Amino acid sequence: MRTAIVTDSTSYIPKEVRDSLDIHMLPLNVIFGDASYQEEVEITAEQFFLKVREQKELPKTSQPAYGTIIEKFEQLSKEYEAVVAITLSSGISGTYQSIVSAGSMIDNLEVVAYDSEISCMVQGFYVIEAAKMAKKGAGPTEIIERLDEIKQSANAYFMVFDLDHLQRGGRLSSAQAFVGSLLQVKPILTFVDKQIVAFEKIRTEKKAMKRITDLFGEVASKGEKMKAVVIHSNREDDAKKLAQQLSETYPNVELETSYFGAVIGTHLGEGALGLGWYIV
Repeated sequence: MRTAIVTDSTSYIPKEVRDSLDIHMLPLNVIFGDASYQEEVEITAEQFFLKVREQKELPKTSQPAYGTIIEKFEQLSKEYEAVVAITLSSGISGTYQSIVSAGSMIDNLEVVAYDSEISCMVQGFYVIEAAKMAKKGAGPTEIIERLDEIKQSANAYFMVFDLDHLQRGGRLSSAQAFVGSLLQVKPILTFVDKQIVAFEKIRTEKKAMKRITDLFGEVASKGEKMKAVVIHSNREDDAKKLAQQLSETYPNVELETSYFGAVIGTHLGEGALGLGWYIV
């Protein structure tokens, strides 16, 4: 069975990697006033953050257009027998449900939607693993079993400068824990039950990042082979520096850097840093 791998743009997998592994991407949209842009297609992360600084109001975001999903599946049905579509968490976007619905409309194509329950390059880890398996001839059942294995150890924590973007966008659960202290803390967030939740409030960025790396270290210090990623909102140098430090400390971990693109950047704001991983 020929199986295509589809993901949405918030996995932020570089185009050259997508092309080499035959990964198909459905872009989400970021909206400035009356102008809508497909992230990773019509607007880059760098262009996005520059544009945000020029605007008085925060942009809005939207999931891939339903017609775009249908069109993509119809195209794939001409070459493939099945699709595994790996999405960002259904707790912060309707993309997963739209793919489930669109998949049921396509004849002669088995569409299996997979909720990563997370986003960004940690979601990308699922996608890349699935694509490598599909290239070797694996079908949806085998691929999903492997993705479920990854999910057992996948985790991510990220620090934002404040919760304003997330609160205004309605993407944060349990925000009340931080009310009244938004300006005094550097919140640490994570995903729980598919939603972004407040994990801890830390007084300084340095202490917040130490807390995140300590959480990572609790897993990495056991010596198991891992993949990890440092993710940033327009602070690439800091991300590379942290990744280098962690690589030197934990030789068992394959580390890389990635970014929060336009859609996720809308909700986290500029300056966010995150660390995600899974046990290989």
